Amino acid sequence: MIGSTSIGNTTSFQKKTRSKLVSIPGTRPSVQNGQLLVSSGVSSLDYVIGGGLAVGTLLLVEEDRYDSYSRMLLKYFLAEGVVCGHELFLASARDHPDDIMQELPSPIVDDVAGMKISEGQSQPSDPENPDTMKIAWRYQNQPKVQTALASSVRFGHYYDVSKTMEPELRQAAKCHSFYQLQETPVVTASSPLPSPYHSLLKSIQTVIRKEGFDGSTPQSKVRNVLRLGLHSLGSVLWGDDVCCKDNPAHCHALTTFLYILRGLLRTSLSVAMVTVPSHLTQNRAVMGRIIRLSDTAIALESFKGSEKETNPLYKDYHGLLHVRQLPRLNCLSCEVPDTKDLAFKLKRKQFTIEHCSFWPGYHSNLHSSKEKMYQRLPFKMSRCESERLHLPPDLSETVSRVSKTELAAGCGSTATGNKHLDF
Repeated sequence: MIGSTSIGNTTSFQKKTRSKLVSIPGTRPSVQNGQLLVSSGVSSLDYVIGGGLAVGTLLLVEEDRYDSYSRMLLKYFLAEGVVCGHELFLASARDHPDDIMQELPSPIVDDVAGMKISEGQSQPSDPENPDTMKIAWRYQNQPKVQTALASSVRFGHYYDVSKTMEPELRQAAKCHSFYQLQETPVVTASSPLPSPYHSLLKSIQTVIRKEGFDGSTPQSKVRNVLRLGLHSLGSVLWGDDVCCKDNPAHCHALTTFLYILRGLLRTSLSVAMVTVPSHLTQNRAVMGRIIRLSDTAIALESFKGSEKETNPLYKDYHGLLHVRQLPRLNCLSCEVPDTKDLAFKLKRKQFTIEHCSFWPGYHSNLHSSKEKMYQRLPFKMSRCESERLHLPPDLSETVSRVSKTELAAGCGSTATGNKHLDF
């Protein structure tokens, strides 16, 4: 009797619970695919690439001509790891890793909300000031146009590039370094990689296994993430001739290295940022294979030393950002950015990425160029049809703005003969 009662009270219903996510400081799950993300140190870059860098992936950065801004991105990436308490691995063949660590930017500890208000909103207007905005009163205190890319939820930290990180904070982080000029050459007849690449892979593999990032040995304390920063791979200092010849002898060296590195990243709690001097690569097919072997690839085009430096269209920016490739993780398609017209600049001692927009003030300067373009057309068309043409990049966004009179005369006239649009 007792046995039957106990059987009758049992049930097969089980409460459905969510699986526990890995809780690691400085990480968060992606809203698109559930992948664990870390910040690159630049909030606007995190927004462009889909929310952050997925753990187990590789970010490729094509260096600008003078390696100024790509080196800055690498320092942002390492500084974010220091603040979040992640372990670091820094490899370089030109500058000593200790010198790069001493240049890390200082984190900003001020009130972030106050900083956003000061950047995104205008000050209250003063009626006695003659320079007060001469428009309708209801627009006086409206916020300015937001061009900086940022997510609604804060992720990562902000840094001041004009100041260096405090030595106490920098020394508290655990950093593994690899300086190619101090490494003993290893002769490996069976390895297809040059000696520097082979030694670097061995060093990375040793750190991942020894510190337990691959799960082979339990980590002593809380679970952590390893950030790998590999500076200027593919240069001559790494024993690679991909930047020197059209048909390099080691054309598969860097691609083989990236293929093995991705295998190590996929099986460990680690994320890598690799910078490559793509402007020195003679064979573009090799550069294409390098991009395809990375998960995320971006390119920095600096205006320094180029004609765009003096172009009035780009006077508010320091360079362009090109998104070469976005990751496809746990899905068939990738997160597509809102726009591909991206530019970067140093704004208030911070590196920011913004929509490359041209203000209406340029319209008066380029109006004559627009009219000359219409005169060169071999056939007649209306103003509306001509506005839909694909114009050059320098004029595509600016010349598309026309005055209300032109818009009404060209395509706003109705059957009643009105010259203006009625709303």
